[in-house]
Amino acid sequence: MGLDRPICSSSALKAPFLYHNYKQISYNPKMQKAPLLATMAEMSEEKSETLVEEEQNKKKKRKKAKEKIKEEEIQVKIETLGENPNKVSPFVGYFPSGFDPLKNQATAAGEPPRATVRVFRHEKRTNRLQLVVSPNNGFQVDFVGTNYSGEATAPQLCTYALGVLDKQLQTLKIVPIASNKIFRLEPRVAGLDSSVKEPSKEEELTTQKKFEKIEALDDLFGTKKAINRNKKRKLIRREEDPQAKENLESKFEGVKINKEALESAGLHSSRNTPPHDSSATTPQMAYPLDKIILKGEWDYLVDILELFQDGAEIAPDGYPSFICNRIHRLESIEDEVEKKRLACVFSYINHLVKFKDKYSMEGVSSAKHHKIPSILSQKFSTMFGYSDKKRLEDEKRDLLISYVLVLTLIADGFRTAVSDITKDLRLDSVRVKSHFENLGCKLMFKNKVLLATLPVPLVFPKPKYKHKPKR
Repeated sequence: MGLDRPICSSSALKAPFLYHNYKQISYNPKMQKAPLLATMAEMSEEKSETLVEEEQNKKKKRKKAKEKIKEEEIQVKIETLGENPNKVSPFVGYFPSGFDPLKNQATAAGEPPRATVRVFRHEKRTNRLQLVVSPNNGFQVDFVGTNYSGEATAPQLCTYALGVLDKQLQTLKIVPIASNKIFRLEPRVAGLDSSVKEPSKEEELTTQKKFEKIEALDDLFGTKKAINRNKKRKLIRREEDPQAKENLESKFEGVKINKEALESAGLHSSRNTPPHDSSATTPQMAYPLDKIILKGEWDYLVDILELFQDGAEIAPDGYPSFICNRIHRLESIEDEVEKKRLACVFSYINHLVKFKDKYSMEGVSSAKHHKIPSILSQKFSTMFGYSDKKRLEDEKRDLLISYVLVLTLIADGFRTAVSDITKDLRLDSVRVKSHFENLGCKLMFKNKVLLATLPVPLVFPKPKYKHKPKR
């Protein structure tokens, strides 16, 4: 047989290959869906059965867990214990590195592993504690924790306690831990100084320094009440300081006390009078001009003299009537020094009156455009101490009026008419009279004009005290 001859023809293969041992099945698409639906229903039933079994198993496990929990529940009596000064509270610490101090302990046979625990307390600051744990593992390492440094200095918003449960006695004791801190145990080399370095004295603030800093803040940004309170405290401290008292006593040793000067100083402060000498024999020495107008101020008071020399008019709307009614006297004075002296006195009176008007309810408009030299403005602000309320205090205003009245006496040769300056100061005659009397002046009428003179030596009126009515 040749290789290219087929084994059998196609006709011979048809009968045995198609029909031998096989039955003919007719195909119907509608009949094909029935077995598929049956198999899907069987699969869903099997899945539902498995899910039910799993849920049942879960319920059984939950029941067993609940039964176990019920078995462990016990009724206990809770006791809360406070701190006892005679006993040390328990210490609680932890190892942030995860170190186990009882692992790999070098102990004798049959003995449980142990670690040495020591507690140290500061000698002076007894509230500072230090916990040292030394594991017995052959390594020269100690674990140290404190309640005053590191993590312990962070703000703490809770309270720690330790609970001890006794199942036999059915009691739960809650005990506060030492210093209400959990000690963070950090490794330290054994044998060296295991104490944690305390902050230096420069960084550490004592209570006195803290108090001083708070006082400084109150002085800068505090209320008036706080500022006045701090001033009183400072005065009390000075009085109670023994060293300051010793220094004062040593300074006053051998010093002669002039009682008359003290009395005159007291009267000066009570009457608000300018610098004076009550024992002077002449009016010029009673109120010396060089004590009122200082040496460096004369060069800033030549404005009226320059206007007079230029022939300018000194109008009443810009200057007090006291000056306008006496400016003509400069023409009759031949001595240039005396002329300059009187013109400077007029200028000083003008600045004082404008300063009063500027810081009072009346006459603000008259002083609106007036310029006071800076040297005098600073002096007036210090002497008469105006506040932020834009109004002078009563005592300071009276002192300013006394300065003006003394200068009017000097300008008129210690015999002056009261009417002009009364108008300029916007006062009534009764108040002006009392001011002149407090300066030691005498008042009298001449040709229906009220005049004030200054006799020497100065005699001040005695202070009048108001007696309370008897009940």
